[in-house]
Amino acid sequence: MRAVILEGKAANPGDISWDPVTSLADTAIYDTTTEEQLGGRITQADAIFVNKLAVSESIFEQFPQIRYVGECATGYNNIDLKAARFHHVTVTNVPAYGTASVVQHTFALLLDLTNKVSLHNASVKAGDWTRSENFCYWKAPIVELDGKTMGIVGFGHIGQGVARIAAAFGMRRLVYTAHPDKYRAYEDETLSFVSLDQLLRNSDVITLHCPLTNKNRGLICADTIARMRDGAFLLNLSRGPLVVEQDLAAALISEKIAAAGVDVIEKEPMRADNPLLTAPHIIITPHIAWASIEARKRLVSTAAANLAAWMAGKPQNVVS
Repeated sequence: MRAVILEGKAANPGDISWDPVTSLADTAIYDTTTEEQLGGRITQADAIFVNKLAVSESIFEQFPQIRYVGECATGYNNIDLKAARFHHVTVTNVPAYGTASVVQHTFALLLDLTNKVSLHNASVKAGDWTRSENFCYWKAPIVELDGKTMGIVGFGHIGQGVARIAAAFGMRRLVYTAHPDKYRAYEDETLSFVSLDQLLRNSDVITLHCPLTNKNRGLICADTIARMRDGAFLLNLSRGPLVVEQDLAAALISEKIAAAGVDVIEKEPMRADNPLLTAPHIIITPHIAWASIEARKRLVSTAAANLAAWMAGKPQNVVS
């Protein structure tokens, strides 16, 4: 059995071990792989592991010896599943490995926006406190979450985790999901399932935790922003194309949106001309919400378990 890990650095820049995978197969590991390099690296592979690299129908046609594709992520829209099924290739993913990490990062961004932690740390380091006439000072208003309303778009594992933590902060939760009846057991006096319009109009904080589809691409745009409360906060830790970035930048400049925190953008890595780079009142992190060391260890462990299960004829976490 020969396996190739094509984007190893995405999950493991060197601080964890690939041993769970390498113990199962003769494994080649590449930090990164371009589309141009892909063909030359999989000529002998029975199994390949990818993260964001596109695996198209032509790959299955050119390399018929490939019988297994392991997606080292939860999302798998980079793989042509229809072609995989046609060519009898098993595709698996790694579900829910980063739930706790993404929930934690959601509130890391939100609390920095509301409590201005980074702003005041930089101010103190610049000497402002040593020059202060009073024992304390603040550079911008600090906002309390207790009693505020959080609008959660998407109610999978991450959305549910965010709702749970929001409740601990004393927040009311409004949830928009395509399948509200599936989650009615979660309703209580502080959590309600509502339409998208109701969520936009009544939330102090809006946080996105839904998968990207053709229907919701550009969900946050000039039209939906106009329906938000003035001074709302926006968080996106889901998929970059859910947000029209030029419209978000304009809303931050006008202060229609008080502040935003994003961990994902439309084109990654970020381009130098991205309008969010120069927009005010925004915190941007480089797609790291999922990347705690604990989550990455779970990812590698589950990826290996998926391969082992497939080799044993009992595949798990199959998406095609």
